[in-house]
Amino acid sequence: MNGIWKFLAFGACIYLALVAFVYFFQSRLIYYPNMPGRSLVATPQIIGLEFEDVQLVTKDGIKLHGWFIPARQARGTVLFFHGNAGNISHRLDSIDIFNRLGLNVFILDYRGYGHSEGRVTEAGTYRDAEAGWNYLIQTRGLKPARIIVFGRSLGASIAAWLASKHEPAALILESSFSSVVSMAKRIYPIFPVRWLTYFKYDTRRYVANTTCPVLVVHSKNDEIIPYAEGREVFEAAPGARQFLQIRGGHNDGFLVSGPSYVEGLATFIAGNLK
Repeated sequence: MNGIWKFLAFGACIYLALVAFVYFFQSRLIYYPNMPGRSLVATPQIIGLEFEDVQLVTKDGIKLHGWFIPARQARGTVLFFHGNAGNISHRLDSIDIFNRLGLNVFILDYRGYGHSEGRVTEAGTYRDAEAGWNYLIQTRGLKPARIIVFGRSLGASIAAWLASKHEPAALILESSFSSVVSMAKRIYPIFPVRWLTYFKYDTRRYVANTTCPVLVVHSKNDEIIPYAEGREVFEAAPGARQFLQIRGGHNDGFLVSGPSYVEGLATFIAGNLK
């Protein structure tokens, strides 16, 4: 019996250690600003696009860096929020797609990413999103009805939060999860994640509070964020909504899908930028 109790005690210690790891290292499990690195590896010039370096300051005094990439005879502007790894220089393929669709692109790095200052937090990413929106409205003088908010992966939750606070022309959410808690339940089913998780990123709730048209884009082959998560986000949208199913993995689905992805975006954008 003593052997059994020792085994159970050892198992309990291992379980508690894993619980402690998940709790105390949540930030490192969500944010990857140094993967593959914070240095900018290229600029839009490498794909033949002019751009402006943008420096802006958040309400809590953090200096952020971004790019404004103008399109010829632009019919609108995309406010672009990227995922949890890398920086704006790793999004040139997407910038090129939106540019070819006749849209300006404003993309920024969250605090702690790329050339932006500070340390990334959930509340901080929302302040960063607000600063990006204010830059387009107040500094560039754009109207909300000419702005499309776009987010991919983690950026989709940030984009949905922003759209729940304002009225952009439309919202595009790509490879999105419904919430951190929902994802944690899938990844760590043996842990009481609802009590352990202090990150929210409650995309589903944010989408439910939007009033603009919503396009949800997701691949059935997504190996990181399950297709079902994207469907939950789509079902939460209260108004005009569309779903674009693509193929390919989490990080390359938009490239693997090629013309069908671009055409899906083009149709949605044309319907919401009159």
